[in-house]
Amino acid sequence: MNRPLSRIRQQLRCLAKPLTGVVLWLVMGAALTGSVRADEMRFPAPEFESEYKFPETWDYVDGRGETIIRDAIPADGQAPLPTSQTAQWIDVGVLTVVLSLAAWLAVKRRSRRGLFWLMLFSLGYFGFYKEGCVCPIGSIQNVALSLFSSNYAAPITVVIFFILPLVFALFFGRVFCASVCALGAIQDLVVLKPIQLPRKLTIALSMIPYVYIGTAILFAATNTGFIICRYDPFIGFFRLNGNAPYLYLGAGFLLSGMFIARPYCRFFCPYGVLLGLMSRFARWHLTITPTECVDCRLCEASCPFDYINKPNTGLEREERATGVRRLGYLFLLLPLIVVLGGWIGHRMSTPMSRYNNTVFLAEQILLEKANPAMEPSLETTTFRSMGMPEQKLMEDALKVRAQMNMGGWMLGGFLGLVFGLKLIGISVIRDQKDYEVDKPTCFSCGRCCSYCPSDEMHTPNFLPGSQVLEQSLALAKPKEAEPAVVKGEGKA
Repeated sequence: MNRPLSRIRQQLRCLAKPLTGVVLWLVMGAALTGSVRADEMRFPAPEFESEYKFPETWDYVDGRGETIIRDAIPADGQAPLPTSQTAQWIDVGVLTVVLSLAAWLAVKRRSRRGLFWLMLFSLGYFGFYKEGCVCPIGSIQNVALSLFSSNYAAPITVVIFFILPLVFALFFGRVFCASVCALGAIQDLVVLKPIQLPRKLTIALSMIPYVYIGTAILFAATNTGFIICRYDPFIGFFRLNGNAPYLYLGAGFLLSGMFIARPYCRFFCPYGVLLGLMSRFARWHLTITPTECVDCRLCEASCPFDYINKPNTGLEREERATGVRRLGYLFLLLPLIVVLGGWIGHRMSTPMSRYNNTVFLAEQILLEKANPAMEPSLETTTFRSMGMPEQKLMEDALKVRAQMNMGGWMLGGFLGLVFGLKLIGISVIRDQKDYEVDKPTCFSCGRCCSYCPSDEMHTPNFLPGSQVLEQSLALAKPKEAEPAVVKGEGKA
């Protein structure tokens, strides 16, 4: 009984230093921007007097044939070739069927085994057969570019891939994460001995997906690049080829995933932000028990993600006046956090804009003009050979800088708002009478369903000798009781 109480006290103590999270944003932002810079110039510089061939590129073009975004294809055939319209619509049909099956298996059948086999199919089809493209996670960038650029329109199939899992999440929870997402499936297979992370660390890491999705939208909207696709940690495995740093990154996620279940899904996935928002309002969401919870505690051992909310009735609570006072301080602090976040985003906009090809090229030309002895770079030499006016380049660079500055204010303010609301959410303690899944974060994987004795469908799990029964008995075994302290005892 003291364990939940201590956990609540730890959560409350973390409110004493709310500005610590701002430092975390700076560290994460520096790491993210540093990783982007490390990925530049993945191809060797060409020799103009040799038979060097420039690498092929993806070209996003408008109706007049003008290039909107040009991005280099990873070497050694890592990127798949564009598919036909027929193949794209087949993919949409497969996605619809698999999502429907996942919703039925999670909500109606409550079958972990069925969800597992469906997950293997999705891993084979959307992962290895389709080589991870197109996926709803990366489609965030296509939709963002369509919204902010009048010269680009995302294909209707890509828009459907973006919207369909969100619609299912709104009605049935995150069934896309349960059995459809190839990135989640490959991590789910390696979960061996999951551990529970400290609550403070989990809350801090939960900010990363918001930073990721905000930065990805900003980069896509300013024609800077598609960072979600570029830094996909598992794409090299799906395509059975790739650059060594990305393969090492994916291997790192899989190795850590043996003990920290689904680390990318829980602490990095940008699409999970949107899925969690939709799942919060799901009408037909997976539940631990189909009837009434009997508080047997068996489901505690089932969830490797710690996404089960436990009862808190009967626990010692702080005085109501203390909680109300703290909430008042947090609400007063919220506008300050939003403004501070916006200012940090504004300060980060200048270094982030340098990852845009136009801004980078313009700064290189200005630098060479300021230092005549400096040897011209490959980029500036190529630009001058094309005969394009420098004035037009400088105007385009200033336009991108202005867009990035505005986007930096908005991104920082958004992150400040999210951080402030998380502090308020931690501060508010809601009454919890039964064991229930946490709807915004639950992956609807069905593990907890197999541990519910009230479910007739899973009665065989509780026969003598079954693993579930052994874990249940171990969980129900009383621990050494600590000396009880009665209020008022020991006072004169």
